Amino acid sequence: MTIKQLEYNDYKNQKYKTRILSDAYLAIEPAGDGFEIKWVKVKEPLVKELEDDMLSEWLDHPVAYGAFDSNGKLIGFVEGFLEEWNNRYRITNICVFDSDARGKGIGGKLLDIIIEEAKKRGARMAVLETQSYNSKAISFYKKYGFQIIGFDRYAYSNHGPEDCNMRIEMGRIF
Repeated sequence: MTIKQLEYNDYKNQKYKTRILSDAYLAIEPAGDGFEIKWVKVKEPLVKELEDDMLSEWLDHPVAYGAFDSNGKLIGFVEGFLEEWNNRYRITNICVFDSDARGKGIGGKLLDIIIEEAKKRGARMAVLETQSYNSKAISFYKKYGFQIIGFDRYAYSNHGPEDCNMRIEMGRIF
């Protein structure tokens, strides 16, 4: 496996698909004047299909790195950009979409390289978004020093809590 920087014009708006399986979700419920946050195990795995674009037009001078297998096939990538207004580095996508490649350290290597990019750009911290149903991603980010810094129960629909699909904002201070 090799990691190399991706050329913006070669990958912008390229579609990718992935499938997320989770055995738990993060429940965020109002409690008194605040919220109670707890993990809830599910009997049947939560399955979410995701299709998105790489290097979307709205990104402000993004940088992306790809992980390639020995045959030169792209098996994962990470992208991000410096939010100049608050000097935070926004990781907009990180995905190992080849299921055979998951759990082999590729995501960690991609995250390491984008964190180095963020530090090189002088960012004060890195931030990213994930979803409350993506227990593996939340655990992975925590392993790399990220913590939950915010959430939005209704970012994706008016049924976020019922659908176990709430926006989780995570950050890592440098």
